[in-house]
Amino acid sequence: MPKKEYSFKLKNDLSELDTLCQEMERFGRSIRLSKKFIFEINLALDELFTNIILYGFKDDKEHLIKVTLTPQNDILCLCIEDDGIPFNPVEANEPDLGCTIEECKIGGLGIHLIRNLMDEICYERCGNKNKLTLKKNITPTDPG
Repeated sequence: MPKKEYSFKLKNDLSELDTLCQEMERFGRSIRLSKKFIFEINLALDELFTNIILYGFKDDKEHLIKVTLTPQNDILCLCIEDDGIPFNPVEANEPDLGCTIEECKIGGLGIHLIRNLMDEICYERCGNKNKLTLKKNITPTDPG
């Protein structure tokens, strides 16, 4: 698969979720990813983007979140960068999945979902930026 890096920036506003989804779908179709693969990537990006907006900034100012998508042979590499407060989802505790719905604590399920959808997750703090890199093995395209 040829390397076709694609980057875009979004404002830290939940209204940008539609743009995020549209950009990922456009990119996915352009490199012939399966609908299931695009759906799974969108689900992970939606969760990450929402968490960055809701918990990542201490002020009400506009911030930009950069998303870079890069196919590398049979792997899709996604990189999300923001200038929010430091947060390493790789170090987050696993949620207690054995509890009843009444006993469950709020939070942690999104990160759990992302861990299960992705094949590799790496976090680094570069200066004043969070940089989260996700990798997912590309599956063959579906007929639809």
